Amino acid sequence: MTAVVDTAGIAVRGLGKRYRRSVALHDCTFDLPAGRVAALVGANGAGKTTLLTVLSGLLRPDEGEFALRPGERVAFVSQEKPVYRSFTPRAMLQLGARLNLAWDQTRAQAWLKRFDIPMDRRCGALSGGQRTQVALAVAIGSRPTLLLLDEPLSDLDPLARTEVMRELLGEVAESGTTVVLSTHIVTELAGVADHLLLLAHGKLLVGGDLDELLAAHVMVVGPRAETPPVAGEVLWDKHLDGQSLFLVKVSSPPAVSAPWVVRPVTLEDYVLAQLSVTRKGESA
Repeated sequence: MTAVVDTAGIAVRGLGKRYRRSVALHDCTFDLPAGRVAALVGANGAGKTTLLTVLSGLLRPDEGEFALRPGERVAFVSQEKPVYRSFTPRAMLQLGARLNLAWDQTRAQAWLKRFDIPMDRRCGALSGGQRTQVALAVAIGSRPTLLLLDEPLSDLDPLARTEVMRELLGEVAESGTTVVLSTHIVTELAGVADHLLLLAHGKLLVGGDLDELLAAHVMVVGPRAETPPVAGEVLWDKHLDGQSLFLVKVSSPPAVSAPWVVRPVTLEDYVLAQLSVTRKGESA
């Protein structure tokens, strides 16, 4: 295990994991400061679930190492939303209280009440979205300092997704919890994450402060051209009938003349451009 400075929630060095001939993680290295909300993004099969399972301690890496802050309490909600189907939500909270050294019954109950989850109906009779809420309540009740969420919103309707993300952010702000939230639906993360971990084929493409990453890039749109009218590194380009789009890494905000336009880069712009470049490099 690597030594971790007090400000680092997670320090990962050269993590690798294989499943027979398949490589799930390869040379994965990053630092995640404590108290941040990290978006773990990548296509299906990128290695997101493997990374979260390793960080939770449920899976041993084949190479490399990672370390958490001393005394870190980890909660992991997997894609399967682990609840006992024969248990009621009330019984799940009782189980959580017995299995966790730290437990906050008030917070766990408040989460279920917030989303109108029936306390005495068996989990097997609940909807997928309701079981997700039970799993989240158990995780929150365990008072984690590190919360790992693997596709936590997949069973929820759009309105519930918005409400859950708002409540999760409230919990994080109140407790200072570090969160790693995995998803392949980038639009779910708008206004939520402040750190980005972008995986492709088990390798970390990008890791860092989200605002800094986006501020260092612009989208330049104008008439069809081979190059944009700004200085910088072109990471991605797309050419339509009579129009060109360039995603450019710049050292300072550029100025352009009409008909060219410069607009800010969204998280979706940035992620899709990075993944597109990766695919293009593999097929070359």
